[in-house]
Amino acid sequence: MRDPFGIMLSVGVTAMITWQVVINIGMVMGLMPVVGVTLPFVSYGGSSIITMLIGIGLLMNVSMRRFKFE
Repeated sequence: MRDPFGIMLSVGVTAMITWQVVINIGMVMGLMPVVGVTLPFVSYGGSSIITMLIGIGLLMNVSMRRFKFE
């Protein structure tokens, strides 16, 4: 079986980024109320950009170690 922690980590980070993108697209189209969610990798927010970069780093680490457990 593959690494279950790596799978759950990848799903979580991907869902975090996807959710922010969906909310931002909904706000721009006028389907959702305007809230203070930053646009991933575009908006300048200290903790937001650091969190996104750490998430991408974790995804790259899971991808790099993908064949270690087979």
